[in-house]
Amino acid sequence: MRIDIVTIFPEFFGVLDVSLLGKARTSGIIDVAVHDLRDFTHDRHRTVDDTPYGGGAGMVMRPEPWGEALDSIVDAGSTVIFPSPAGERFTQATARELAAEQHLVFGCGRYEGIDQRVIDYASTKATVREISLGDYVLNGGEVAVMAMIEAVGRLIPGVIGNAASLDEESHEDGLLEYPSYTKPPEWRGLEVPPVLMGGNHGAIAAWRHEQQLERTTRVRPDLLGESGVAG
Repeated sequence: MRIDIVTIFPEFFGVLDVSLLGKARTSGIIDVAVHDLRDFTHDRHRTVDDTPYGGGAGMVMRPEPWGEALDSIVDAGSTVIFPSPAGERFTQATARELAAEQHLVFGCGRYEGIDQRVIDYASTKATVREISLGDYVLNGGEVAVMAMIEAVGRLIPGVIGNAASLDEESHEDGLLEYPSYTKPPEWRGLEVPPVLMGGNHGAIAAWRHEQQLERTTRVRPDLLGESGVAG
């Protein structure tokens, strides 16, 4: 997969060089390029923002550098993603959809956002999705983009060593993940549930499903309706 990121803070994405995503980049499974939006400006101050038409607080990112940046990166096969609190909600299903794409372009907005004409223009060149990480506001799109790349990247074949482990994680079947335990069997007076040490795989599977239902009912009851799972 090819991933391009446009931002005014390219140093933010140095974290992509570590952990599993760093290994995936080194091995060529994921090709990531980070572009500084200011490189597409032409004034001495490398200006990327201006006051909003119609008045209001804050600044809006100008369309000219964005247009040049997108022209240099995007083609008809690209999917362009703009993080936005006004966008669709990012879910595990969204991550799986994006993991199937060949080329993702992330545009990191700042200030009061990006001139709407940039999104409209990008829509004439490629598929565009405005996506919200959650019902809150961040200072810019970089944190949201990093979270999305982490969620999407780990679903790409070859990134995670044991791909089967992905099937048992939270949200993969509409429920939260069951609790996990390892050695020792007793720690500071707390014991591993006996069913996990009994070797009965059917009983273990049933216990884990019960734990998923209990945890989801307690923490995220809204997911039960979405998944169609009854208690």
